[in-house]
Amino acid sequence: MIEPIEDHLDSPDGPRRRWPGRLGPLLRGARRVLLWSLLAAALAFLAWGLIYRWVNPPITFYMMQERARLGEIQYQWVDIEEVAPMVRRAVVAAEDANFCTHWGIDSAAVRQALREGAMRGGSTISQQTVKNAFLWPGRNWLRKAVEALLTPYIEMVWSKRRLLEIYLNIAEFDTGVFGIEAAAWHHFEVAAKDLSRVQAGRLAVVLPDPKGRSAIRPSKETKKRAASVIAGADLIRKDGRAGCFED
Repeated sequence: MIEPIEDHLDSPDGPRRRWPGRLGPLLRGARRVLLWSLLAAALAFLAWGLIYRWVNPPITFYMMQERARLGEIQYQWVDIEEVAPMVRRAVVAAEDANFCTHWGIDSAAVRQALREGAMRGGSTISQQTVKNAFLWPGRNWLRKAVEALLTPYIEMVWSKRRLLEIYLNIAEFDTGVFGIEAAAWHHFEVAAKDLSRVQAGRLAVVLPDPKGRSAIRPSKETKKRAASVIAGADLIRKDGRAGCFED
């Protein structure tokens, strides 16, 4: 008896039933590769963060981007001991007055930023340091998520003093001018250790907008902000909020 030809042919659903069996090992392999890649990236970041506990960052992604755009940048490392105490306090007062008391994330500031729909607001000095030292420039939620995951780890392995030291050295103070030492010479032709109270206040207030504000030719608003920052720097010294990074 001759069997019907259609019994030997695939049914319309036949190929679809067999594809999962063929793709299954490939999908499992791809998943393993992805998981191992993510684990390797996480371990690399952890090792990188631990190294920077003792080794000064030679350059950052943003510095490389600006050097490619501008042709050259100004960057000179200086130990925190060689930065005028008023500068340290002014920067903290301007950027993150509770720097010594939080664990890297200022929950109240983050809640306020979320309510206002802001992506930039709420960042602490710790978060900004992580972003500047390890991550890519730009504003997007992926970078913010990675930043939020890395910041508590950096808070664990670095001291607050080390955090502030690295922040002061890789923050941008003018177009292509990175670090407090380069900024001091660029703006006022003095070393960071010789900056005055007024100069410290003006440099601190340009940090949120280094390309839009000038420490050399400050506007009335910048002068007003600088005076407020100087008062804030004196306050955090008196109430102990500068204790974690003072000598």
